[in-house]
Amino acid sequence: MKNLTDEELMILVSNGDLDMMSILFERYHIRIFNFLLKMTQDRNVSQDITQEVFYKAIKYRTSYKNGKFSSWIYTIARNIFSDHYQRQKNKEQRLNEVEYKIELEDNNLLEKDEINEQLNKALEKLNHSDRELVIMNRYQGIKYAEIAAITGSTTGAIKTKVHRAIHKLKDYYLQNI
Repeated sequence: MKNLTDEELMILVSNGDLDMMSILFERYHIRIFNFLLKMTQDRNVSQDITQEVFYKAIKYRTSYKNGKFSSWIYTIARNIFSDHYQRQKNKEQRLNEVEYKIELEDNNLLEKDEINEQLNKALEKLNHSDRELVIMNRYQGIKYAEIAAITGSTTGAIKTKVHRAIHKLKDYYLQNI
């Protein structure tokens, strides 16, 4: 069963074979968690939302329409995050528990941590939609076409938006140095 595609597994899940969701969970929970961690900058909230994503994937499994599974699951994650973001909009967001596992020498580790800290500060300055696009494309490695499917946009529009967001990120980053 582990050699089935994500889409084949989700079809089985949507037809009632809920045990197959455990394979999809193993394949996607870390990616979804990391995406949410970059968006929320809170480990506990990211864990909670990740659980909710897979709960909703099971609950609404019959709404899966044989498309690309990764687009479908990221759309669920994005929608749940958006709901969370709307609830938390007026509260202060903190960057406290973001952990990076970097295996470098001590000298390079300090420099790398400093660069990551500056990059995260710059990332925080981006508006919600720009940050989301940068995280999906550059941190998660999601292709433009798939982001377009997730966001309900066109590939060309996503390319342009990501390009502009990267330039904004670069400007904010250079301001922090």
